[in-house]
Amino acid sequence: METYGKILLIAMPAFLLLVLFEKWYGWRKGFDTVRTMDMLSSLSSGVTNVVKDVLGLSIGLLSYGWLLEHLAITEIKATWLVYLVAFIVLDFQGYWVHRWSHHINIFWNRHIIHHSSEEFNLACALRQSISSVLQLFTFLLIPAAILGVPEKVIAVIAPLHLFAQFWYHTRHIGKMGILEKIIVTPSHHRVHHAINPEYLDKNLSQIFIWWDKWFGTFQEELDDVPCVYGITRPAATWNPVKINFQHVWLLMKDAWRTSSWWDKLRIWFMPTGWRPADVEANFPVPKIDDVYHFEKYNPAHHRLLPAWSWFQMLVILAFISYFFASIAAIGSPQIFIYGAFVFASIYALTELMDGNPYAILFESIKNIFGIVWLLQTNDWFGAVGAFPVVRWILIIYFIGATLIVGWFCRELITTDATVSVAT
Repeated sequence: METYGKILLIAMPAFLLLVLFEKWYGWRKGFDTVRTMDMLSSLSSGVTNVVKDVLGLSIGLLSYGWLLEHLAITEIKATWLVYLVAFIVLDFQGYWVHRWSHHINIFWNRHIIHHSSEEFNLACALRQSISSVLQLFTFLLIPAAILGVPEKVIAVIAPLHLFAQFWYHTRHIGKMGILEKIIVTPSHHRVHHAINPEYLDKNLSQIFIWWDKWFGTFQEELDDVPCVYGITRPAATWNPVKINFQHVWLLMKDAWRTSSWWDKLRIWFMPTGWRPADVEANFPVPKIDDVYHFEKYNPAHHRLLPAWSWFQMLVILAFISYFFASIAAIGSPQIFIYGAFVFASIYALTELMDGNPYAILFESIKNIFGIVWLLQTNDWFGAVGAFPVVRWILIIYFIGATLIVGWFCRELITTDATVSVAT
């Protein structure tokens, strides 16, 4: 937990700088692939994911340590060759987890957030799940356990394997020659994120593209078929918490509404997107039929909202940077309270970005909690003891943020009322 937090203190600024560099590069070249609100939604998803991971909010039904203890037929030292074997084994596991996530209804919920952006850029790589609370696929590491790959090797390789999947989320790199036959490239992954019928559910590999070629899921990017990005049932929100649970909520409603007991049971394990016939007829949901002619999600907003949203995001990043640097000192259960505060901050911000006037309610709850915590503990999770001025900075921020968000929400209500009268 503490070690991962320290790793993220280095990784987060690096990823943010790369995201901003891509934005600048696209603007400079006249090919901007990064919309501001979409980027902020991606960053907010990344925040919720790393906080969830640092807090350890998931349950592993089967640990690699247990597999190693009971299945290893040999014991090997952690040489460079062992690290390479571990990397390949993790990539093999990643391919199959990824494939099942695309093809089985209930598992799609753990992956939908990653595909929810209607753009394709480095920022959307940060859209990672908070809904996968059960780790079910450790059994795919059985080959590594049998070979006796040390547990510490897996612990080192796992985050590196994840971070290595960041760079190819871009439209600014074309095809890469011989590398196209070995590793996943931006061209391969553009296909993977596309919703064109030719590309759907293809190129599921994470590092080595050969898995797709061996198991029949490879598709080359075609010059005459431009990739269109997103999900066929659009998320229609910037709120990552909502996106993470949209699909499972639909499954729950469909299972309740269908009159067939067989459908109530099998809906969870049917191909992704399958719905009972009676529910689909009576409760249709919006779906993109023509991928080349649909309107991307882009709710109207006040011209000052992007600037305020950026300010709020930078404040949130400051909050979690302190959190990751001080997680051991903060201790339990305070770390979970802090994590809830970060989640509330993200929820309030993205509701405002969505144009929801009730964003003032969420913002007020977050800020009232902050002020009450400061007054009751006379501290902010250890920060005030080291820097007394933090108390007044935070109080001013909590009060000011409430007033500013209240003003934005009043503008939303006034604008809606004016539109209604005009209509």
